[in-house]
Amino acid sequence: MSTPPVLYGPDGEPIRRVLTSEIAGPTVSGIRSPFAAYPGDGLNPRRLAALLREADQGEPLSYFELAEQIEERDAHYAGILATRKRSVSQLDIQVDAADDTPEAKAQAALIERWLGRDELQFELFDILDAIGKGISFTEIVWDTSEGQWQPARLEWRDPRWFRFDPKDGVTPLLRVDAAQDGWLSAVPPSPLPGYTKLPPGKFIAAVIRAKSGLPVRSGLARLASWSWMFKAFTLRDWAIFTQVFGQPVRVGKYPAGTTAADKDTLFRAVANIAGDCAAIIPESMAIEFIRNEGFNATGDLYVKRVDWLDQQMSKAVLGQTATTDAIAGGHAVGQEHRQVQEDIERADAKALSAILNRDLVLPWIQLEFGPQRAYPRLRIGRPDEKNVAQILDGITRLVPMGLQVEKSWANDLLGIPLPAPGTPDKPTELLTAPAQSAPFDPSYGLPSRPAPPQLNAAQLRRVPDAVKALSDQAEQFAGAASDALIDDIRGVIERCETLDQVRHELQQLQPGIAELNLAGMMRMARVIANLTGRAEIGGA
Repeated sequence: MSTPPVLYGPDGEPIRRVLTSEIAGPTVSGIRSPFAAYPGDGLNPRRLAALLREADQGEPLSYFELAEQIEERDAHYAGILATRKRSVSQLDIQVDAADDTPEAKAQAALIERWLGRDELQFELFDILDAIGKGISFTEIVWDTSEGQWQPARLEWRDPRWFRFDPKDGVTPLLRVDAAQDGWLSAVPPSPLPGYTKLPPGKFIAAVIRAKSGLPVRSGLARLASWSWMFKAFTLRDWAIFTQVFGQPVRVGKYPAGTTAADKDTLFRAVANIAGDCAAIIPESMAIEFIRNEGFNATGDLYVKRVDWLDQQMSKAVLGQTATTDAIAGGHAVGQEHRQVQEDIERADAKALSAILNRDLVLPWIQLEFGPQRAYPRLRIGRPDEKNVAQILDGITRLVPMGLQVEKSWANDLLGIPLPAPGTPDKPTELLTAPAQSAPFDPSYGLPSRPAPPQLNAAQLRRVPDAVKALSDQAEQFAGAASDALIDDIRGVIERCETLDQVRHELQQLQPGIAELNLAGMMRMARVIANLTGRAEIGGA
């Protein structure tokens, strides 16, 4: 293993302190406050347009606060966004070694062990916050307690504490306070006062785009903000409609000449019945509610508008509506919608894999092992579905023809682990195929009988008359097969009436297992007899 590199800052001092400590945590009394404002309160089209324009110009603070507020207030948006993030954060992760060398495999094994942490699923969920906001920032807290470099935690950082370099709108900058952040001397100075560039190997800056363009304009929250605002208007109007037409109005009438004290008494009476819809009028007056004739009194218009906005949001986040809005359709439609969702899941998984390979795996291997020509790679996604039955059928047919199949690959295909090595005292118990006679065994396929002595030349040489011994053994072997053959011929003779019929039936009779076994036994006997005769002739 090569010597781990030592990274130096612009002042010539090692930047170990920057990598091993938390540098972007919240500060209650500092510039990175954990408490956010609520720009969504009283939001209107003019304010929303100004807020988004401000984010485009490099100050996305209010935009990130609004994105957070939408997730907190819109149950539908929060649900479908969490579905998309959880579907990726729970996928299996595989590690591919850079090559087949022991060093590369050791690097991959190190990463695989770290991926077994229980906290990883929640950390990936936080990284996927970039799906909604367009970008997310996760701080890597490195552990060097035993001289190693290993990520101890992945801490989500509020995107409100970051902005983008006004020169390109892409390079992220961290809000800092020179009075509190003493580590600033170890990183290059930033051209923008109050901000600094992210130290290398310290952050996972995830960008997952719903559209091409600047990161701050590529998140789903930008699209969701307009839908959420119009939905809020509809919900407000729906609440007013429910209050006006959904509750009875109590009207108290008084005759002419009623005194002010009597009017007050009448108003208190109708107001104390229940609710706020109460009034008093003279008997000669009337209150009339004029209703839109084209509007359903049940408020279906509001329901349809809210449902339509939710469906548009489902299309934007999940690419379809069948899995969230219970849209009627056949099985084929449901399958097609599910395939669209799987396509989005696959794209998110590939994007997350690339981000982790760039911002986590590469600096980790460099810090622990030094620069490498190639690095391990993470692959996040569902395993390819394989027709196991079809593959096994192909293996069964092709292996006898010369196809080479590695046993470990077959075990992985079936999900069966390789057997653990046993001990002399306690060997590993393995499943084995049932014992079966060989096809050339004369007793194959016939009722079991005691195993006869082996036919071999060495045994025949130990008897006085080798020919007689061979004849006896052949007769013993051929007994069952001869009986079966005689039974077949007897059956033909019993069901035939003339010799011509017997001749015809015998010509049509196909050799069965008994005949094949008898033929195999006779060939074996001839070979052994030949070998026995040669053994008795010197120099043969």
